Amino acid sequence: MLYSAICPAGLAGKKYPTGIMSGIQSSKRRQAFIETFGCQMNERDSEIMGQILHRSGYDLTPELEVADLVVVNTCSIRGKAEQKAMSLLGRLKHAKKKRPGLIIAVTGCVAQQEGAALRERMGHVNLVVGPQNIQRLPELIRQAEVNGSAIAVEQSPVFSLPSFLPELERGGPSHKRFVTIMQGCNNFCTYCVVPYTRGREVSRDPADILAEVHHLVARGVREITLLGQNVNSYGQDRREHDFPDFPGLLRRVAAEPGVLRLRFTTSNPKDLSPDLMRCFGELTNLCPHFHLPVQSGSDSVLRRMNRKYNRREYLEKVAGLRAARADIAITTDIIVGFPGESEADFEATMNLLEEVRYHGAFSFKYSDRPGTVSAGFDDKVEKVVKEARLARLQARQQEITMARHREYQGRVLEVMVEGESRDGAGQWSGRAASNQVVNFSAVEGRLAPGEMVKVIIEEACQNSLRGVLVKE
Repeated sequence: MLYSAICPAGLAGKKYPTGIMSGIQSSKRRQAFIETFGCQMNERDSEIMGQILHRSGYDLTPELEVADLVVVNTCSIRGKAEQKAMSLLGRLKHAKKKRPGLIIAVTGCVAQQEGAALRERMGHVNLVVGPQNIQRLPELIRQAEVNGSAIAVEQSPVFSLPSFLPELERGGPSHKRFVTIMQGCNNFCTYCVVPYTRGREVSRDPADILAEVHHLVARGVREITLLGQNVNSYGQDRREHDFPDFPGLLRRVAAEPGVLRLRFTTSNPKDLSPDLMRCFGELTNLCPHFHLPVQSGSDSVLRRMNRKYNRREYLEKVAGLRAARADIAITTDIIVGFPGESEADFEATMNLLEEVRYHGAFSFKYSDRPGTVSAGFDDKVEKVVKEARLARLQARQQEITMARHREYQGRVLEVMVEGESRDGAGQWSGRAASNQVVNFSAVEGRLAPGEMVKVIIEEACQNSLRGVLVKE
């Protein structure tokens, strides 16, 4: 199987286990290195670019030093992700001096956001390619080889996601995969660049989605995660009478034979419908985990963020999810220190933690993103205040997460095996349906990624659960 997973940040030059690179066959084929920053949408885009590049004569390599092409797939949602990408691009200038023929491409949200200015600032970059143009990558590489550079960041208001091409689908994890169902966002939260970098919402044809799921399952994939910037609004941009909404699509994918686990991300609370909640009680292979970003517990902050829901409505939806599936694990995103956030606003967020008791939360200090409405707000919260608030929130959420993990002690969970643990022989790792990492011992025999096993949980840890394989 061709290696087409993404080389994570910091892994340049590291070796992978024997077999992962078994698809590299010919020294005559050129080598491409892909570094990915940001969300699962970027991970899937990088996977697609790897597939396209393979068809046009490239094999993927985890070794930056041997690459003929370097693709840096960037994210500008958070300042830290953008800074890491720009740091890597800066270091690549030295690689370019040593190997003038090296092609350096920047893709993703930073590429879309910066456009030609990025090429002007970093003359060693050859390609600047926005998310709507990644299918043109081979053509743009040829253009850069002739002219020295190419820039493709134009967006189309009638953009459509390409049809599924099974001949491109290769590599990736053997047991679980992402499937993109839509791209873009119409919400225009005041802090977010996505509507500007990925465009307006575009729903993919359901026939293409189902064809891709069918193809993956036939190859042994057992877990599917449906991806979109706001999956709940799938289908709202299409007016055909027979085009499904998101719950309708979810039911179609869940009915596909061989889909043992089904997940999706990410959701805006405003589009969480009662019908979608019912899916958690009706679909046995829909995993009991919902990532529902709240961002703030304060109504005044939510209004300034343009989130289009309030605290009461959010809590009603949390209650609805738990009524549909009592064991559902709910996680969230929270921004601390949004412009104008008072101590009372922050306390409202802390109180929300106590009321919802999330299984986990991704929390961040607010940072201005170029071109967003909130970047122009003049009542910024001081850095030291943001840091103190974030530390307090994260400390409390860690306590709640630990308490949630203790609730699993003594229970038997069905776990999908990911692979061997770093803890030594007979130690394995996997995920529960509720998305917790489960490390467990199974001394006898070997397990395969994607295999379903039962584990009795003996210990709760901060970031995982520990247990022992239950012998059938």
